[in-house]
Formats: sequence, C-alpha cells, structure tokens
Amino acid sequence: MDNAMATVTPIKPELAAAPLLQVDGVSLEYRTAQTVVRATHRVRFDVHAADRFVLLGASGCGKSTLLKAIGGFIAPVEGEIRLDGQVVHGPGPDRIVVFQEFDQLPPWKTVQDNVAFPLRASRTLGRKEAAERALHWLDKVGLAKFAQAYPHQLSGGMKQRVAIARALAMQPRVLLMDEPFAALDALTRRKMQEELLVLWEEVRFTLVFVTHSIEEALVVGNRVGVLSPHPGRMRAEINAHDFGLDSEGAAFQATARRIHGLLFDAPESQPTEGRKTA
Repeated sequence: MDNAMATVTPIKPELAAAPLLQVDGVSLEYRTAQTVVRATHRVRFDVHAADRFVLLGASGCGKSTLLKAIGGFIAPVEGEIRLDGQVVHGPGPDRIVVFQEFDQLPPWKTVQDNVAFPLRASRTLGRKEAAERALHWLDKVGLAKFAQAYPHQLSGGMKQRVAIARALAMQPRVLLMDEPFAALDALTRRKMQEELLVLWEEVRFTLVFVTHSIEEALVVGNRVGVLSPHPGRMRAEINAHDFGLDSEGAAFQATARRIHGLLFDAPESQPTEGRKTA
C-alpha cells in the first residue's frame, strides 16, 4: 500500500468503528474451461455513511467487477464484503446500481412508471404511493415535467437522471454507479457531475462510484481508491475533500499527477493474472 494512505482526513472514532460498507481482502476471479483470471487481488477499503467513495483505475483493472461484487452479483473467492456488519451474499434493494448504458429504461413505460416500477415490483409501495415517490425523485433530478414522456423522447443525460431517480427512490443504503457518465459528451458529463453533487448535498446518500477519469474521480469523490493495473490491487487512498467542480489550481494538478503515477507505475510485484484449471 502506498504511503498516500496517510493523507486521508481522520474519521471520527465512533464512525471509524462502524463503517457502513467494508470490502475486506476481496479477490475476484473469472473462470473459463481452460483458465482462471484474477480480476482483483485482496482489495480492502471501508465506506462510511454519506461518503462519496470513488474506485479509480485503468480499463481492465477490475473496478467494475468489484462494483458488481458489492452489488452481490459476483461472489469473492477470497475475503468478504459486509454491509452494516452483515456479509453480502447476493443482490438486494439496499444496494442499487446505475450503469453506463442509456438503455436501462423499459421503452414502453413512461418516465414516472420507470421510476415507480422497482418500488411496485419489490412490493415496497402500492401503486399510488410508488407514483408519488417517483414524482418526488423526478423533481429532485429536475425532470418532473417529463414524468409522462417516454425514454426515446429523452437525451442521454436525461435518461441517466431518470436512472438515478429510480435508484434513489428505492432508498438504498449504498448507491453504486458504474461509469455512469462515460458515454456522454464532455459538456453533458460536466453538467451531470454538477447535478450529482448538488443532489448529494441535499440528500447525503452513500455513493460508490467507478471511473477511469482522474479528473472525474477528484471532482465527484471525497475519497478516491486507486487501483493498480490488472489484477486490481488497492495502491492508495487519496483525500479529495478539498476538490470540486471549480478545482484547477496547483494542488489539484499535483494530486492528479500523483494519481497518474500510482495508476501506471509498475508495482513491486503482481500475482499471476491467469492460470490453467485442473
């Protein structure tokens, strides 16, 4: 582990004793008939309530795989993931994922029905209550007037806002976002980052956000976990509390350069990436 761990802002003792989410020595693997490929190797970090924790790494470092494991879709081969102290054994409404793809919304449902559907399907709320909560969250993301529109009538950025509203309407313990703005043009991406931070200031949800952009990591996160190239290992944890959308000074640039070095400088040793199966 890089000595960057020392730069993390100290956490209050009562919070440090009880993180909301714990990723504890997690190794993940993909298996085929011929080989076993290790995606992450003994990754360890904690996420506290209302954190904006960003997993940053180059393509192929296992960050999206790790997010899927937190969501309960992939089981670790080593270590464990705990939410509120309980080991995660599968998906659940306490962890909701927003993906990069725009086509997350059933095209035959209105925007409001798209947001309300998980609430009704999970029997969390009845039809009327689900519709009311859906409208509430659409208003939060600035899309209340599009409640009766259909997905094909929305831009890519608007579709992502609907996906965020749908996720937050479920009131998850942790919101998981897998490079949600990567496919957007630069201006829309910047606007979405701004809107996400404004929404977080109001709601203070707990966020785990995956990106391969150093700038986005420093803007969106208050803590940044830097993963090594494949297989992903935690190289360092960077304090990003002091940075935001307007950051561009010497401290921001120096931190960005440091992260670049952590991402691409070869670590002292790496576990075997793939091996033959018996």
